[in-house]
Amino acid sequence: MSIAVPVTLPPIEALPQTPPGIELLPLSPTIGTEVLGIDLRVPLTPQMHAFLDGLLLARKVIFFRDQEITPEQHIAFARHWGELLVTPFGSEQHRDFSEIMLLRNDGTDQRTNLWHSDGCWRPEPELGSVLRGVLVPDVGGDTLFADMHAAYEDLPRWLKQAVDGLDAVFSARGVMSLDASIEELTAIELKQPPQRHPIVRTHPRTGRKIIYVNPSYTSHIHGMTFQDSQYLLGRLYQQTLRPEFQCRFRWRPNSMAFWDNRACQHYASTDYAGVSPRLMERVTIAGDRPF
Repeated sequence: MSIAVPVTLPPIEALPQTPPGIELLPLSPTIGTEVLGIDLRVPLTPQMHAFLDGLLLARKVIFFRDQEITPEQHIAFARHWGELLVTPFGSEQHRDFSEIMLLRNDGTDQRTNLWHSDGCWRPEPELGSVLRGVLVPDVGGDTLFADMHAAYEDLPRWLKQAVDGLDAVFSARGVMSLDASIEELTAIELKQPPQRHPIVRTHPRTGRKIIYVNPSYTSHIHGMTFQDSQYLLGRLYQQTLRPEFQCRFRWRPNSMAFWDNRACQHYASTDYAGVSPRLMERVTIAGDRPF
């Protein structure tokens, strides 16, 4: 008989003062907030940018509805947070705007239904992404997000001590299809050599500690036996699965999600095979090296 262990969530960070006309709808105690009453066709003022920046830091992912914006407006919004990246490895790009990556799926591509942090195989993983729903299923295709600071805070003390100061190895193999050949997987790692990053990274803005390893891109713990590495990684992955640390977003056309890739992980559910196709447009913001 298993005994349920109570979860003590970290205190909710103080939110920035909400501007007039804006309403906030939290999706969970620590992660995810819908921002109502904003029109992203209108350029952000310095005050609105500061508000959304503070909200993103506090809530890790923020959402917008009914944003029928142009590609130029999508790009301009994301650029407030830094330089934009062009995703490599043959990803489909918008025909007119290389900054926009097109994500097409009919529900049969299973690469997205694992928890992950985007681009952790890069030397400098991305800060975050702004994703817009163009075509979405009537039911299914939700995206889940997990608060990796809350997950870290809930770890037992012995596990925090066991992984403190350790690095893991991250590989770009996870971007390949599940039936990729060994030659294709090797070619990817020649283009993008595996990277070492901390198992627990520190957020550069908030100073909070965050579980950074994930089952999509983490290969092993550097300098540790395979058995010990797999055991510790498995314990850390279990934290991501706990619903206490998650929120779930149901897409509608012209909905948008903007997540802090340093503070959370996400999982795009591919439960809509045979329902309808899904088309998303994503703009990615450059980040820095984890520490």
